[in-house]
Amino acid sequence: MGAPAPPGAVLRLRGREFGPGRFAVMGVVNRTPDSFYDRGATFAFDAALRAADVAVRQGADIIDVGGVKAGYGEHVPPEEEIRRTVPFVAALRERHPEVIISVDTWRARVGRECAAVGADLINDTWAGADPDLALVAAEFDVGLVCSHSGGLEPRTDPHRVAYTDVMADVVATVTGLAERAEALGVDRARILVDPTHDFGKNTYHSLELTRRLGELAATRRPVLVAVSHKDFIGETLDAPLTDRLAGTLATLAVSAWAGARVFRVHDVGAARAALDAVAGLVVEEAQESTCNRR
Repeated sequence: MGAPAPPGAVLRLRGREFGPGRFAVMGVVNRTPDSFYDRGATFAFDAALRAADVAVRQGADIIDVGGVKAGYGEHVPPEEEIRRTVPFVAALRERHPEVIISVDTWRARVGRECAAVGADLINDTWAGADPDLALVAAEFDVGLVCSHSGGLEPRTDPHRVAYTDVMADVVATVTGLAERAEALGVDRARILVDPTHDFGKNTYHSLELTRRLGELAATRRPVLVAVSHKDFIGETLDAPLTDRLAGTLATLAVSAWAGARVFRVHDVGAARAALDAVAGLVVEEAQESTCNRR
């Protein structure tokens, strides 16, 4: 087996640290009626709370709360996104004071409202479409995810997208966004970078990013991967949405070995077990390497 990725920077959120070989599982709770994965199963407030409870019991370190479907769908104004997310974040903060709460939004207004009631991380999957979002992260001293969408506007899908080198484009974009966030006052230890599989990319691009993820980890910034049940896995395996767990876990394991730190998933228990196994292998490989140098 090849060596795991070299040590990277430590991620710090809500008083917790995730260093090299310590993987954080981010459980998804979508407060949307049209989620691509659960089709609205956690749209109701009580159902969303129950789903969060289960995710925490299964080992989630982070709960990621979303109020707008990522892809095409009915327009959701900021007021409605706030209605779906802010009261839920407040309730989740009271219910699980130890859990890290993330809010999946590209809107600074929504991020500010959620941070004010206890969110610890703003998961911007649309590459700084609202430039004020980084200012919100700095204002509230919370984390920020810097992502790559290939220049797409929020909630749009790629059409005949092309890159000379997709990983080079990702590295340039996310490191640029991360450096801007730092300059605005966001703590470096709270900034993650996300190659953002399938956003502004086709299946070939998402597979290429997975194979070369070590290049992103080499920037020494904590890497988040969000691949759970995504289309590139389905197309690769010719598998419907309901039959992509094995492909998801395989991609998580490869990504962890390559140096990813945070993993956004729908199946928390299975992901936790897979990542704990990889963590054990990383420790064993590191110990063996140390012994061989003596």
